[in-house]
Amino acid sequence: MTATDHAVELIRAAALAAADKLATDQLAFDVSEQLAITDAFLLASGANDRQVRAIVEEIEDKLRELGSKPIRREGHRDGRWVLLDFGEIVIHVQHSEEREFYALERLWRDCPIIDLPAEINAPKVVE
Repeated sequence: MTATDHAVELIRAAALAAADKLATDQLAFDVSEQLAITDAFLLASGANDRQVRAIVEEIEDKLRELGSKPIRREGHRDGRWVLLDFGEIVIHVQHSEEREFYALERLWRDCPIIDLPAEINAPKVVE
């Protein structure tokens, strides 16, 4: 079993939204074989608490436009590690320090990686 097309679409939309707020180190995994509760994870980092919150809000806005609302949201007030659970997908937006310390990608390294749009790595032009 692999992640549904809809889950992959949501992951890619979330990654683009995160990139709009300058998220770094984005990585997505198909966890459908290992977990019965979700199909995919997206990991993203922000440089500070304020940026983490901005990334989360942009992701929620973009996915809401696609008809998806989070079932659960944890950690938003602190802005260090925010978990967004959309059912089909789970998104972790972490402060860079938390990302380095917890290294979630190590836990899921045996899972297939979901290709993200090339635009998420393109440098942003500030006007």
